[in-house]
Amino acid sequence: QLQLVESGGGLVQPGGSLRLSCAASGFSGFTLDYYSIGWFRQAPGKEREGVLCISSSGRSTNYADSVKGRFTMSRDDAKNTVYLQMNSLKSEDTAVYYCAARRGLYCPGRGISEYEYWGQGTQVTVSS
Repeated sequence: QLQLVESGGGLVQPGGSLRLSCAASGFSGFTLDYYSIGWFRQAPGKEREGVLCISSSGRSTNYADSVKGRFTMSRDDAKNTVYLQMNSLKSEDTAVYYCAARRGLYCPGRGISEYEYWGQGTQVTVSS
């Protein structure tokens, strides 16, 4: 069973930056190499939406036009960790951010049902 733990959330002013981490763990000898990882977010009163995905080869797929040019993903498979770098944050980026994993080489569609494993989420609040 794959477990995901997000960290790095917090309170930041508009225009600021945050880097979220998603640490993966599993059975003995587990490696994140064969998984694509997505970041999702859910704001109060709204549905969970896809933000970005990174494939097992490190190629990113953008799920949300609103974050283009501001958010990027990277991965360090040696550490079984994926990162979401968020720059030029806006109040509308306020949400709980979740990472999710799917076994496979390529990023799936942006739907929630495309992913098999989910973390518990980390709160990001953008406010002055």
